[in-house]
Amino acid sequence: MAGGKSPATWGPGYHFGMSTPYVRPDLPETMTWEELERLPEEIAAQIELWEGHVVWARRGPGEHQMFTRRLTNSLERSARKDMSDRTEHCWIANLETNVFFGQTGKSDFMTPDFLVHRCLGAPYQDVRADDVVLVGEVLSPSNSVSEIEAKRARYAGGGIPWYWEVELARDDSAIDTVRAFALETRSGQLPDGVRALHRANYILVGEWTHADENGVEIVHPFPISIPWSELEF
Repeated sequence: MAGGKSPATWGPGYHFGMSTPYVRPDLPETMTWEELERLPEEIAAQIELWEGHVVWARRGPGEHQMFTRRLTNSLERSARKDMSDRTEHCWIANLETNVFFGQTGKSDFMTPDFLVHRCLGAPYQDVRADDVVLVGEVLSPSNSVSEIEAKRARYAGGGIPWYWEVELARDDSAIDTVRAFALETRSGQLPDGVRALHRANYILVGEWTHADENGVEIVHPFPISIPWSELEF
């Protein structure tokens, strides 16, 4: 879940996007998926594991949930249209679904606000990063630059081709900006002796505000067209 998340190593008791103290159980900074499953559901649902490190999450304000749902519905509509136009494609748009990194194991995962993945061929399968073509986060005004960059780097490291950020307005119940990032897996030309911090990075390739009368329009990973009317409060 976004709205948000923060690695336990950033300091005990820290919670992404929070303005008031929040009391949480005293858990270790690292856990396995099996240990997480033994926790009460209301506690486990607030946790991600970043390479085994506990990352606490808390549900954001009502606007966060509403715009997450509306954006997901719009992506699903576009995905269904693409599937009807190109029957060889099979997409599933979903929200707040665990995405597991690596081919095996479950102790390294994130829970994006919304995502699109390929159909998995059988019900109740785990979603692996290799299955995902698009992930996105709905960002509240309280989200810091460092927190946003940490999420972005994790998704890029998992090889997910497309990442979206939906920025909420600071003083209104509305979406301010939608940004689309494409994965760049080959670093650009750097000076001698300088190496990229991350092996993969996202490049901003699309940005839409209400000044764009046609709404959000992009052709990858499939044709997506979202009028602002579908995203209004």
